[in-house]
Amino acid sequence: MSLARDGPVALIAIDHPPVNALSKDVRAGLVAALDEAIADKGMRAIVLAAAGPSFCAGADIREFESAPQPPHLTDVIQRFEDSPKPVVVALQGSVLGGGCELAAGCHYRIAARAVRVGQPEVNLGLLPGAGGTQRLPRLIGFDASLRLMLDGKPRRIGDAAVGGFADRVVDGDVRAEALSFARELAEAGAGPRRTGSLSPPDWTPEVFERHAAEARKRRFEPAPEKIVAAVRRAIDMPFADAVVYARADFLALRDTVEAAALRYAFFAERRAAKPGPEVRLGSAHPLTAAAVIGAGTMGQGIAIALLDAGLSVTLIESSEEALARAKERIAGHYEDAAAKGRLPAAGVPAILARLEPAATLDAARDADVVIEAVFEDIAVKREVFASLDAIARPGALLATNTSYLDVGEIAGFTRRPQDVIGLHFFSPANVMRLVEIVRTDASSADALATGVALGKKLRKVGVVCKGKDGFVGNRMLVQRTRECLFMLEEGASPRDVDAAFTEFGFAMGPLAVSDLAGLDIGWRNANLRRQLRELGRNCALLDRLVESGRLGQKTRAGWYRYEAGGRTPLADPAVETLLIEHSRSRGIERRTVPAAEIIERCLYGMVNEAARIIEEGVVSRPSDVDAVWLTGYGFPRHRGGPLFYADRVGLDHVLARIEAFRERFGSAYWTPAPLLAKLAAGGGSLTSGAK
Repeated sequence: MSLARDGPVALIAIDHPPVNALSKDVRAGLVAALDEAIADKGMRAIVLAAAGPSFCAGADIREFESAPQPPHLTDVIQRFEDSPKPVVVALQGSVLGGGCELAAGCHYRIAARAVRVGQPEVNLGLLPGAGGTQRLPRLIGFDASLRLMLDGKPRRIGDAAVGGFADRVVDGDVRAEALSFARELAEAGAGPRRTGSLSPPDWTPEVFERHAAEARKRRFEPAPEKIVAAVRRAIDMPFADAVVYARADFLALRDTVEAAALRYAFFAERRAAKPGPEVRLGSAHPLTAAAVIGAGTMGQGIAIALLDAGLSVTLIESSEEALARAKERIAGHYEDAAAKGRLPAAGVPAILARLEPAATLDAARDADVVIEAVFEDIAVKREVFASLDAIARPGALLATNTSYLDVGEIAGFTRRPQDVIGLHFFSPANVMRLVEIVRTDASSADALATGVALGKKLRKVGVVCKGKDGFVGNRMLVQRTRECLFMLEEGASPRDVDAAFTEFGFAMGPLAVSDLAGLDIGWRNANLRRQLRELGRNCALLDRLVESGRLGQKTRAGWYRYEAGGRTPLADPAVETLLIEHSRSRGIERRTVPAAEIIERCLYGMVNEAARIIEEGVVSRPSDVDAVWLTGYGFPRHRGGPLFYADRVGLDHVLARIEAFRERFGSAYWTPAPLLAKLAAGGGSLTSGAK
């Protein structure tokens, strides 16, 4: 924190890299600098600015794990608003959370044109607790404020949704502009213009009813409804009282399990970007040109993700018809995005100019990174990588998008295994945030560093891992899929299974997801087939559906039936008949499977496998497992991830249930992982290694 003088203007500058988070020391420094500026009779106006690329990205979230320490942000902002001298704030980069509330508490706002304004507290299970619920509506209106707070997404300062937030938007040096504006105020003898003293804007009941209805849909999160109620108090009670109520709501929400889970998820994703010391990272190679082999759905998604990141992309497919179809779909993606205002229409031709279709592998010759996205078959991948060995330039990163196969075996198909890693994308690859970055014993430090750099360039959550049989996510998924199939033959219906998961908080149940992805995808998983056949309980339900052509939504029949053009899963009597016949042929008496048992068998099996994954050193830290499931498999964020959830339930309880399932179903599927048993006995935590 610094205080300088520019004629009659005091300049207070926050300097707390990397994002100027409002930690206790920063808050104390702000108060001290403000008091000094107010006491100096020669200073007639005050400018608040910040060092670095951004004004302030919000509170220091790490402080939420302990009791609040004074000076509290609510009080700091009120001190600025109460200043007898006009306070002008210079805004640049990100103005988020507590930073947005601080800016709203100043008297005047000068913003650079690229500024992004946002209140993302809802993403952490919170509401703006330092006056934002009252000041923001007075600046930009009730509807815009509620949208900003409820979706948690920042807006550009030029967006109509935040119109009125800034007094001036400038293209030049925002600090210089703010100082100039403050000198104008000083020379004119202008005083403060306090946001809290402004009258609430016009409103209609419909605005609040609409946002309240949307908030109620997020039934697993307490924060959205609290936000609507807090903003409504701008109408129903005096400003100061409403701020006090919002602060109390903030503190109450901060102590909820949901908020703790969301904070954990926030840090888990950021930790994943920094592999542990067991992963040796070298120097990342430059990444400007990429080649994608395979123009199917996955290849198209990867190509779009690379184009979005600014790379030139060669899309390789031996079938001219498939290549033309892929090019048309990629062009359609960008044209649709432009039509919806997600990118300027004028920019579409330039993006598509960076896409080069090709029919032979020779086109990958100059690529910095080659990503194979062909059929999940080891023989096909052998052919591709053996050919790439003679084509790709020396030092190029060679990546396979395999979901289950051994990346080390694939690397052995080349004479440069040090250049080979796995990049396991999730479909649709341009939307899903996760990429598993799979290392082998032969992967070089530079290749791994390049893979990590590519993940960051694509704005993905890149989790470095090793192993085979599904790495992290799919290795755990096998446990869930197996138990779903077993419970279907024991008496559960597809609707029973999926309803248990949606009630737990998943957006879709596992069987509906299988229909969406295609049942043949999971059926090809050799590890799943091994568990279903070789470990003593032969469940052929998936085989029967696939063999009968029921592949999910693409054939309008899977675990459910689908009407033409529709995606709504409908109960199918044919599946019910199949399940009954299957159970009878296996001598299984069908029963009602309670929702609690469905969740326990599926999730605790996953947790048990995750304990083995941690023991084997597949990931750098336990929180990487949760990052995988949060960003790649739709695990409910308010649950924190499977390991965080298991810790909250209690590992002693998880272990007891696994042992009970071993008694019922045998040790082949339900042998407790040694790490889980050890931690449960000692009162330990699976996620403790992530802290």
